[in-house]
Amino acid sequence: MSRTLTALFDTRADADAGRQRLLEARVDTDHVSIYDQSSVAASGYSSQGEPGLWAAHPNAFLPDEDRHAYEEGVRRGGFLLIADVDEDEVDDAVRVLNESHMRTVDIDQRADQWRSEGWTPPASGMAGMAGMAGMAGRSTGMQQSMPMSAQSGQSGNLQGDMARTDSLQRDTAVQRIPVVEEELKVGKREVQRGGARVYSRIVETPVNESIELREEHVDVQRRPVDRPIDPADVDAFKEQSIVMRETAEEAVVEKSARIVEEVTISKEVGERQEHIHDTVRHTEVDVQRLDGMAGRGADDDTYYRSHFQSNYGSAGGAYDDYAPAYTYGTQMRGDSRYSGRQWDAVESDLRSDWESRHAGTGSTWEKMKAAVRHGWDRVTGDDGATTRSY
Repeated sequence: MSRTLTALFDTRADADAGRQRLLEARVDTDHVSIYDQSSVAASGYSSQGEPGLWAAHPNAFLPDEDRHAYEEGVRRGGFLLIADVDEDEVDDAVRVLNESHMRTVDIDQRADQWRSEGWTPPASGMAGMAGMAGMAGRSTGMQQSMPMSAQSGQSGNLQGDMARTDSLQRDTAVQRIPVVEEELKVGKREVQRGGARVYSRIVETPVNESIELREEHVDVQRRPVDRPIDPADVDAFKEQSIVMRETAEEAVVEKSARIVEEVTISKEVGERQEHIHDTVRHTEVDVQRLDGMAGRGADDDTYYRSHFQSNYGSAGGAYDDYAPAYTYGTQMRGDSRYSGRQWDAVESDLRSDWESRHAGTGSTWEKMKAAVRHGWDRVTGDDGATTRSY
């Protein structure tokens, strides 16, 4: 299945750029068309009998009002791009057009402007209403239309929708109180707590050393002599050469590197247990029957008044002080939380609930316990216990 994507541009260059962007993005498009003034007749709008430029796009289920707005935009010099896009490629096609530098026309805003200038579109018929039911949505001038199969499915349920509407009208008297309960979920996440960074750098330190160096120097001296030639000096008249060389020592510097220390960096992993203290909320609904419990009528008040006079009237006090206790016992006996449970099993729970409700009122549990118990025993609960009265 495919959907039809429509976009109106003010210039041909923007429309061509939009089509090129779709092709470069390799969007699976069955058909891409651009319509201008030459594509629309000088007068008249599309209708059921004359689909006009929409004839080539059977999946374009737009309301007549939107179709006429697009046609008016083309008549006024705009350029309409219509692309039949595979349903899986619709989001990519919209993104490609939105990311481009060209601007699509906001058709709703532009139509409102034309109406303010006096433009009046023709009245929409049933075809427009059917198209509106199939319209998928609009975003900044681009519009998607649903395929024919989805459109047909919606139209076929018209009678069923009317029946459901009638049912809703009959149920308008129903009021609902949602019962909400919070659930506490404790998880964990990794966070940065600090650490250590180790640097290494080269530092030059001056070093001074002393060394003894030996040097030789040739000393040539001439001194006057006056003595006869010795027979040993027979070679005195021969040419000869004597060479004596000088030597000297010079300092030679040599460096060698040695590892004298190591710095290691590591981390230790430990686990700790943390206790989470929090609160969760839930909704409690108390039901007070205004017409009596378990089929009883308005004689409950008369009954409890008689019981009050017989048991508590002589001790002072007023019936209005004990009436909440009778009512509370009656209500709790019918509460689903205590269904099937005996008084001894629920007394501690009822006491805690009563004290939380009547804290600081003087209606202590010890004072009202008997009245609550009498209200509890007077009615028949969900467990089918036999009604008792005193």
